[in-house]
Amino acid sequence: MATAEAKSPRILIAGGGTGGHIIPALAVARELVARHSAEVLFVGTARGMESRLVPQAGFRPELIKVGPLNQVSLMTKLRTLVGLPFSLVACSRIIRDFGADVVFGVGGYASGPAMGAAILRGTPAMAFEPNAVPGMANRLVGKRVQAAAVNFPPAAKWFRNAEVTGIPVRPEFFALEPPAADGLPHLLIFGGSQGARIFNTLMPPLIPALLESVPGLTVLHQAGARHAETTRAAYETSGADPARWRVEAFLDNMAEQFALAHLVMARSGASTVAELAASGKPSLLIPFAAAADDHQRSNAEVMVHADAAVMIQERELGRPEILLEALRDLLADPVRLRAMGKNARTQAHPDAVQRIAGRLIELAGAIP
Repeated sequence: MATAEAKSPRILIAGGGTGGHIIPALAVARELVARHSAEVLFVGTARGMESRLVPQAGFRPELIKVGPLNQVSLMTKLRTLVGLPFSLVACSRIIRDFGADVVFGVGGYASGPAMGAAILRGTPAMAFEPNAVPGMANRLVGKRVQAAAVNFPPAAKWFRNAEVTGIPVRPEFFALEPPAADGLPHLLIFGGSQGARIFNTLMPPLIPALLESVPGLTVLHQAGARHAETTRAAYETSGADPARWRVEAFLDNMAEQFALAHLVMARSGASTVAELAASGKPSLLIPFAAAADDHQRSNAEVMVHADAAVMIQERELGRPEILLEALRDLLADPVRLRAMGKNARTQAHPDAVQRIAGRLIELAGAIP
């Protein structure tokens, strides 16, 4: 007697907006397809990065209209609230038409309505939270979902059945070895894909004194496409030895650049922190002060408490010498840097993507 062919699990992934939300979601989607033969559909908005990255990755996006509620004017909030019922209806229709077995909300504008629609329909829902403090969408639905995957332990209290899985990070970061202990120090300044304006403004005037105080130091500064030329010109004007610094708009081979660095100066977005942990890199973190719910500060504090990073807040940088002193003290102490790197690795989660995908498949009922 012939047996019925097993039905492929159908996973709807909702949300995005920034790379910190959509890039891990894409890693989970690839794992679901490759390991579990799942069918995956994304729900997002036209304004988010998902509208570009999801089709590039070979997945189909359904775009809905939904506005922001956090850190916006009262008028914008009212417009969003008026449109919210229409967003819920649109998401409910998408869930029904796709036949979703589970909805995976990754944060961002589209995540809230999709998770809300799943809860109203009785469709199993799982939340993903990359930051130490959840965004508004996840805070609203956290206690009503069936499960949650979080990156930082402090976020777990906001959810039912939360598991600290970490964020999916490319395997090459986990394979990095520390740079040679007897090598000349190298500083990587990483402002994210668009650069960090405060880094671009503060570092050029400080670079001559930093190079003078740390013998043999070399610096690679990723400034972003919009600010690379002006930042490079500011370095040139500083009079610092051009053989010891380099300014680039983008860094395509991030794992290779991490491998060379004895210290990384960066923002503390969730993906950056996860890459620092995976690669075992000591860091000087400067949280973006305008980040929603001040989540970057909370992310950085987790690494500071693990003795894996030093944090300087933007409000302290009215005195640039604070930054100079912190960089000089760290770069002059290779023993401390090696210890911080080992501590950073304790915060890594090499099996994050497998654990998240496996939990989704369990919720979808595809694992007995």
